[in-house]
Amino acid sequence: MASRAGPRAAGTDGSDFQHRERVASHYQMSVALKSEIRKLNIVHLLIWVLMAAQVIVSQLSLVSHKIVASPYQWEYPYLLSIIPTVFSFLALPRNNISYLVISMISAGLFCVAPLIYGSMEMFPVAQQLYRHGKAYRFIFGFSAVSVMYLVIVIAVQVHGWQIYYSKKLLDQWFTTTTQEKKKK
Repeated sequence: MASRAGPRAAGTDGSDFQHRERVASHYQMSVALKSEIRKLNIVHLLIWVLMAAQVIVSQLSLVSHKIVASPYQWEYPYLLSIIPTVFSFLALPRNNISYLVISMISAGLFCVAPLIYGSMEMFPVAQQLYRHGKAYRFIFGFSAVSVMYLVIVIAVQVHGWQIYYSKKLLDQWFTTTTQEKKKK
């Protein structure tokens, strides 16, 4: 055995690594997918905090409505989108299939559905802004509908990737459990 201070083991030139054990590919994929899901969860957490801040600031009248517009109706149910993120964070450390499935289903209900409704709710206002150039609600001087459509575009991508990676991770976990059952 080679050590840092001593010579290399007798009879080897270092090219005998082919016989060594390797980590199975589905375990490597599981680690990579978990990392991606964690990153997306953090981005979603940031979006959620910004949305919650807007709702809280507006509801408590901490600043003028000219600076931060009152929230649209779809923003209230979107605040429930923290639920899938919590279940996702709980599922990852112990490969909990049930929590990951709950996270995926609730992501559709609490994340994607309010975003779709929000895009439909704000469409007439966006159309008016586009046609006449008039905005009546503002967030820090920017048209509220433009800002919220930007948030929707980013959030849809984040949630879409979360669901996609969660499905792939679920497939990896099922591959692992099926292989372990076959060995027994």
